[in-house]
Amino acid sequence: MIAPASASLSAIYRYPIKGLTPEPLPAVALAIGQTLPADRAYAIENGPTGFDPASPVWKAKTHYLMLMRNERLAALRSHFDDATHTLTIKADGAVVAQGDLRSPDGRATIEAFFAARFADELRGPPKVLDGEGYSFSDVPMKVVSIINLGSIAALDQMIGKKVDPLRFRANFYVGGWPAWAELDMIGRTLAIGDARLKIVKRTVRCAATNVDPMTAARDLAIPQTLQQNLGHADCGVYAEVIAGGRVKSGDAVAVAHATPL
Repeated sequence: MIAPASASLSAIYRYPIKGLTPEPLPAVALAIGQTLPADRAYAIENGPTGFDPASPVWKAKTHYLMLMRNERLAALRSHFDDATHTLTIKADGAVVAQGDLRSPDGRATIEAFFAARFADELRGPPKVLDGEGYSFSDVPMKVVSIINLGSIAALDQMIGKKVDPLRFRANFYVGGWPAWAELDMIGRTLAIGDARLKIVKRTVRCAATNVDPMTAARDLAIPQTLQQNLGHADCGVYAEVIAGGRVKSGDAVAVAHATPL
C-alpha cells in the first residue's frame, strides 16, 4: 500500500516519566540514534530490579509502574520541567507531590507519594530511576514511536466508538495515511522536517491501550479487538532516527524508498 504525499505530522508527544502524563510538543530536535529528548527518561521502579544507573541494562516494563497493570496512573496529571528537572503531580486538580528528580530530597518526596498511593500494587519500595541518556522504552532500541491516525479511525469502526489516540502513547501521530499502511512500511525511510527516520518494527499492543487516558477506566479490549479483526495485535510502528534535525507539528511526512534493515 502506497502512502499518499499529503500525509502530515498531526501531533508530537513525549513521556518524561514512564506511565505518567503525555506532554505535547510544538516541535522537537531529533538526534541520530536517539529518542525524543527526555522521552521515558525516568521510571518508577516497582520493587528491586538491580537497575544500575551507571551501567543501565534494558529491562521489561513489568519492572516499573506502568499502565498495563497500574491503570490508576492515568488519573494523575504530571508535568516535567526540563530546566529544573522538577516533576509536579496533580490529582483532582490539586498538587499532591512535587520534587526535583536530581536531588535526594526531591526523589524521596516523589517516592513517598507512590508508596502511599500505590501500596497495594507494589512489590517493594518504589524508587525513581534514571540513567544518563537511557530511555525506559518498551523495546531495547532507541526509537520514535509512530501512530497512524487512519488506523485509529478504522479501530473506531471495529469497536463502535471513538478511541482516543493517546491510548497508544506514541511520539508522532500521522494524519493522511490509509488505515494500516504503516504496517507495510518496515524498512522505509520517512522524511519529516529536517529529519529522516527508518521504520524498523511494528508495535505489538498490550493491555495498556485498554485504559482510558482521561478517566483511568479499563474500558476497552484493544489487543483482542485487533486480533479478532486483523489476526494480529499490531498498531503503529517504531522508527530509528538516521538523520537528525528539527521536526514540528504540521510538517509533511514523505515515505521514501526501502532501506536495508
